[in-house]
Amino acid sequence: MNNEEKGNLLEPKDIPSTGTGSKLEATKLPQADPEDANPSVPTVIEKPEVVETAEQQVASDGSPSPSVEPAPQVDEVVPPIVVKPVFAKKHQGFFQEQPLTVVEMAPRIMRYRTRREILAFGIGAAAVATGAGYLLPQNTLSRLGVRRDMNSRGKEWLLNSALRADDDVAEALYSHNRMVPTYTKFQITPIKNNYNGTTPEPGYMSGWKLTLDGLASGLNVSLDIRTLMSRFSVHEQITRFVCVEGWSSIAWWAGLRFDDLLRAYLPISQAKWARVESAVNLDNAGNPDPYFVSIDLATARHPQTLLATYHDGQPLTVEHGAPLRLLVPVKLGLKNVKAITRITYSVKEPKDYWTPYGYSSYDGI
Repeated sequence: MNNEEKGNLLEPKDIPSTGTGSKLEATKLPQADPEDANPSVPTVIEKPEVVETAEQQVASDGSPSPSVEPAPQVDEVVPPIVVKPVFAKKHQGFFQEQPLTVVEMAPRIMRYRTRREILAFGIGAAAVATGAGYLLPQNTLSRLGVRRDMNSRGKEWLLNSALRADDDVAEALYSHNRMVPTYTKFQITPIKNNYNGTTPEPGYMSGWKLTLDGLASGLNVSLDIRTLMSRFSVHEQITRFVCVEGWSSIAWWAGLRFDDLLRAYLPISQAKWARVESAVNLDNAGNPDPYFVSIDLATARHPQTLLATYHDGQPLTVEHGAPLRLLVPVKLGLKNVKAITRITYSVKEPKDYWTPYGYSSYDGI
């Protein structure tokens, strides 16, 4: 913007008025300078008007003009003119950083909340430190000046109580209508063979059968893979598999719903649990090591709980638990038994393979 343009912007534009009101003079709206990111905001300048003595106007030759009679008073008052600047809103993309929301709060409330939160945090930290301190070895506690000794049985009770509390929270949060997220085929990631022990040889496949115990009929039922695949509808889903070791994978599974099996072969009255077992499981040395887990029937009836027969659109391989494996997306991976050979229903919670090692029995996520 050159000096000449700046001079033009400073020329006032008179706005006439009548009566005892004020004479308002507003500057011209400046032209937008393309290099100026913040255009000037027009202002309104109020200039008082003399009622008894009028302003003297100066002629072009410099001599004062004759006096002018004051304007008659009029009841009507001209309101001030307010010029509101208009700014163009910049389009913000969805992934762009959004402006922070300003939250106003009275200072006394802020001080009260701050003190309360600090006290709550301090009490919680002290409780955690006290509970964790009793789990230290006695020699360490003695060096710290703590004389109380908690024996191994007491420590085991404390840890088991913590695990039980975790199970109670997970069970309370469980809902038949709460679904885990599903994904697209473009989001699938590789899932490794995480067999508990050695992967068995495929020789067991020829004589494989699924045995059902604890049925309302009082009978034991054996089903082969052809019967299962021909009698029940196949459902597919792409969900996340979460391992207790800390890794996860998005995988594509298909098979019959556990709930459909429960409806076709009713468990005994008042049954609340199922023991899912794999008799073909091997330990790290290749010796037979039956693997079994407990699963509550509420979770077994969840719409996303499958007895899977397919992975990535193909029949299961031995590495992924052929011909039938349990898939429970709302549980940790250690509940997802491979190569199932038996399901037993019961009223009381059955033993779980990992419970003696200190693991939780519910394992909900």
